[in-house]
Amino acid sequence: MAQGVQQEAKRGGQNGVVHTAFPLAGKSELGYHPEQVDAFLERARSSYETASGEGSGMTAAEVRGTAFAVRKRGYSARYVDAAMDRLEEVFFERERRARLREIGEDAWWDETRQLLSEVRGRLQRPRGRRFRRRGLFATGYRRSQVDAFLDRVSDMFERREIAIAPADVRDVVFHSQWRGYDEDQVDALLDSVVDLILSTR
Repeated sequence: MAQGVQQEAKRGGQNGVVHTAFPLAGKSELGYHPEQVDAFLERARSSYETASGEGSGMTAAEVRGTAFAVRKRGYSARYVDAAMDRLEEVFFERERRARLREIGEDAWWDETRQLLSEVRGRLQRPRGRRFRRRGLFATGYRRSQVDAFLDRVSDMFERREIAIAPADVRDVVFHSQWRGYDEDQVDALLDSVVDLILSTR
């Protein structure tokens, strides 16, 4: 796993020439700021190699919540996003193993089932009322789009033949609307959905 973290970092070439780990965005496209990406991935590699156990070093949640500035001729976003998805899974697996050592497998599965019960409870609410709405003069996530995506998530939990990848949840985009769903509540649920998918692989 640690090797997987290292391979995302910047690589040095011969004669001191530095070769980036990611293709650059096209001339007409914006990409992620290379220095920010390189610095984050170097910190991720260092954290993975030096930290051990839950609560120390970088976490899967930190990887998931990281955003980079964009600029012309930056790193191609799709390649960086794919690398970040892999990094999150690496750190999640380390945290899962640490938690298993701490509380044991039975207790860990009890926690997972409790999280699943909480997520299902939210998904079973009526469409349009699954989350708190923003105030009269505030925008939030478009309710119809959130509900449609969460219907897919609900089907995945209820009917195992439907598969949704963690990247599908991480990368989903909702438009805004007046009095839409509260973004923080929706994002928190989506984080829990990703955790459940990774936990039950």
